[in-house]
Amino acid sequence: MRRTLRMRRAAMVFTAIGALALTGCGDDGGSKDKTGDGAATGGSSKPSVTLPKLDGEKISVAAVWTGPEQANFTKVLDEFEARTGATVTFVPAQDPIVNFLGTKIAGGQPPDVAMIPQVGAIQQAVAKKWAKPVGAEAKAQLSKNYAKVWQDLGAVDGTQYGVYFKAANKSLVWYNAKAFENAGASEPKTWKDFIATAETVSASGVTPVSVGGADGWTLTDWFENIYLSQAGPEKYDQLAAHEIKWTDPSVKDALTTLAELFGKPALISGGADGALQTEFPVSVTQTFTGGDQPKGAMVFEGDFVSVNIAQTEAKIGTDAKVFPFPAVGADSPVVTGGDAAVALKDGKGAQALLTWLASTDAAKIWAEAGGFISPNKALDAAAYPNDVQRKIAEALIAAGDDVRFDMSDQAPQSFGGTPGKGEWKTLQDFLKNPKDIAGTQAKLESDAAKAWTS
Repeated sequence: MRRTLRMRRAAMVFTAIGALALTGCGDDGGSKDKTGDGAATGGSSKPSVTLPKLDGEKISVAAVWTGPEQANFTKVLDEFEARTGATVTFVPAQDPIVNFLGTKIAGGQPPDVAMIPQVGAIQQAVAKKWAKPVGAEAKAQLSKNYAKVWQDLGAVDGTQYGVYFKAANKSLVWYNAKAFENAGASEPKTWKDFIATAETVSASGVTPVSVGGADGWTLTDWFENIYLSQAGPEKYDQLAAHEIKWTDPSVKDALTTLAELFGKPALISGGADGALQTEFPVSVTQTFTGGDQPKGAMVFEGDFVSVNIAQTEAKIGTDAKVFPFPAVGADSPVVTGGDAAVALKDGKGAQALLTWLASTDAAKIWAEAGGFISPNKALDAAAYPNDVQRKIAEALIAAGDDVRFDMSDQAPQSFGGTPGKGEWKTLQDFLKNPKDIAGTQAKLESDAAKAWTS
């Protein structure tokens, strides 16, 4: 099974995350310039991007972010307003965002810009002729600040439509340090070790794994990390593009591996029924509340888990630690996700906002606030608020063009991005009945075939 050099390098950086978390780390400062004027390179006050004056112009931005994520994104928009004179309004959106945007467009009120969290949704927006190509200024920022893979993810048929602003490192397992210490458990490196660690924690009287199964996307992330590590990047790309069927033996192998966890209800907080009623934010907070007797000792998900940990009293690096998703095959996987800004209206304001979001200055503002990873390779890692987030970001950048984007986010939204349908629903059913591997494969293939031909 071939692995790329960059994937190995990224895996080495991920290993450093686990070692770092064991030593503990707090907020060691880094760049604290809250004005956003600096280019996030050594505290310089010189802006890294030139923006036009937009006095009196009104711009609307739609995104599915809520709570702390919305608040932090608003800080980025506030700085854009201060630099340009424009007024920016945040429009709360719902999943699936293509449906939400379709309603807005049909009503004659599309937002100027939408933050789209799926590659497949960008492609749909282009196919429906909603999306406007990225302008020269934004493309210049992308060329300067982004690896080719992130530019390509926002392009359709060679034309740039999306600016990836927020990335996610989705190959992490966060754990309650006290629960691990009491159980005598250590960070696992492999999937076999992970299951053994879960059994050890369970024997101590604490349920080992918290699963946010009410949100189907978390279950797709479980599958994708296992599949990438076990089947390899080439197979991953083929399945993501539906060039091989979901009835392929490699999918059976990955589901069989996942069933080693899902098939043991005692290892999952609340069992399958409880997990299916647990939304993602709760899956995190219940892991880091209750002292050394949490409802779950571990929770799998991306770097953005830190936003939810911040809503508890746990401190990242001491109470809350992290290790790379365990290797099922030769290497730990490196799966990413992300949100891209797409202009839905022609105009100077929308293009200026895309230019701003492609800049290092904009990335720095949210990086300092925490709960954020930027695909912007020019961003100084010192902008991140602690060493744990810094190393997570460095791992993403180190993977370069060989990161693998979230598979379900590459799919047509009807298959990979709609609550209660497609992959989300089928994997929820699989969590409830992990013995039915063949039936799960058949349903996944049936839904995928329809999505790719519709």
